[in-house]
Parts: sequence; C-alpha cells; structure tokens
Amino acid sequence: MAEHMPPWLIKRLPRVGETKEVDDMLAGLGLHTICDSGGCPNKCECAPDGMAFLIMGDMCTRSCTFCSVNHTAPGPLDPNEPAHMAHVAKTLGLRYIFLTSVTRDDLEDGGASHYANTIDCLHKEVEGIGVEVLIPDFKGNREALETVLKAGPTVLGHNIETVPRLYPEMRPQADYEQSLCVLRMSKEIAPDILTKSGIMLGLGETSDEVVSTMKDIYDTGCDMLTLGQYLKPCRGAHEVVRYVTPEEFEDYLVTAHEIGFHGVASFPLMRSSYEAESFYKSTLESIKASAE
Repeated sequence: MAEHMPPWLIKRLPRVGETKEVDDMLAGLGLHTICDSGGCPNKCECAPDGMAFLIMGDMCTRSCTFCSVNHTAPGPLDPNEPAHMAHVAKTLGLRYIFLTSVTRDDLEDGGASHYANTIDCLHKEVEGIGVEVLIPDFKGNREALETVLKAGPTVLGHNIETVPRLYPEMRPQADYEQSLCVLRMSKEIAPDILTKSGIMLGLGETSDEVVSTMKDIYDTGCDMLTLGQYLKPCRGAHEVVRYVTPEEFEDYLVTAHEIGFHGVASFPLMRSSYEAESFYKSTLESIKASAE
C-alpha cells in the first residue's frame, strides 16, 4: 500500500453549493455523472462544461475493484433519458459532451441501442454537437458496437484500464483481449471515427508492462491514449500500490508518442473525460499534420 498522498495530487474540493444549480437539474431529471459516482478529483474544475455524464443508471452489473459505482442489480432503463440528456446539453449550451455508462450485462445488447438513442437525441436537439462516448465492452458483441457507431459519435472510447496480469484482480468479469478487440472492431466498422483508450497507473504494474500494454492498444488502430494515477475512490476499493511521479508520466508521454499515438495525455490527474474536447481537437491537428 502506498504512503500518504503526494502534493501533486492535492486538489480543491467543490465548495458547498458550488454546483448546486446543475446538480439540482440533473437530479430532477434522474440523470447522473461519473464525476459524482466515480469520485473524480477534477469535478470543481470541469463543471458544468466538462462534466462526464453517466447513462443507463448508476448501478453496475460488474464488480471491478477500482470503481466506486454501486455494484448491484440495476433497474430498467429510463426511456426518457436520451431526451433528458439532450435537454441538459441544450440548456447548458454544450458544444461537446462526454457520455459513459455503467456496464449492463443484464441487457441483450448491453445498452448499445440506448447509447445510439442518446446520441441521436443530442444530434437532433443541439446542431453540430460533438458526442464522445466511453463504452463498456458489450461482451465483445460486434452488432452492439455497430449500433453505437452507426449513430455517429465523434470519439469512441473504451478503456483497457490496466495491464493484463492485473485483470483477474482488478476486472474479474472483463477480458483483456476482448477489450482490445472492441477497439480493433471499432476501427474496422468505422475507420473515420477516432478511438480512445486509457490506462490507470499505481496498481502494481511494472513500466515494461505499461509499455507493452500501450503497444497492444496502438496495434488496434487506436488514435488517442490517456494515462492517469489510480486513486482509491471509496472504502473497500483496491488500495493504491504506488504514486507514480509526474516525471514518470512525462516519460510515458514521450514513449506513447514514439509508439505512434496521434493524441496522448499523461499526467497524474488525467481522466478519460478531462478536457475531452480540446484533446479531441489537438488529436485532429496531429492527424492532419502527419498526413501533410
């Protein structure tokens, strides 16, 4: 277990009432954010423009040991959620929105059609909005993945999360190769849609394992990679094994660029949704420059 949290990870917590107006609106519509459910350290910096919305409820059918989302039997999907999500985007004046979800292994398509409906509603309600989705693995179901991609997300993300050796401990109901396959299939189905993945550090992985995992992700055709420090989100979650230094994150940044990723964000408090729009735009610029 790691020692006390180092100073580079200390961030200001939201003040009481600071995000009350937005929180009340979301609560009134039965909507959730991973900022709250996942205990994100960047909440007070990102809200409201950079919030990461959590669809399909806040109860997950899996029990990953790094996560603070409730692991219990979820209820039925809210058929009004896609329209409510679009209403929030329009009300807040969002031009780019980040959506993720719990894993819904209880649903035949894993919730893919719900993702597609939400993307469709957002496009209809807010002209020109960018929609980034961070999806579960859908148990490797290609048809479910096609359903999401046909709706036209701006970026499709699926996080590998950790190195393969730690999967049985950290992601007991997931499979490393299957997650890589999701990224690979995404490029096969819709090669023009950017793909994105992420790795948490500090769980006991070695640097060689991290580099090997980065190469595996790149080999799927993935365009964008994020690396951030794992922080224990709640009691009972996996302990932090080590706090990775900012200098090490910088080294991984250099290595990821050398491997060939068009977009890389690597620093201790990086999260998949952090400054997602600007990360997307800078990646597009990198792709354009490499083609010239």
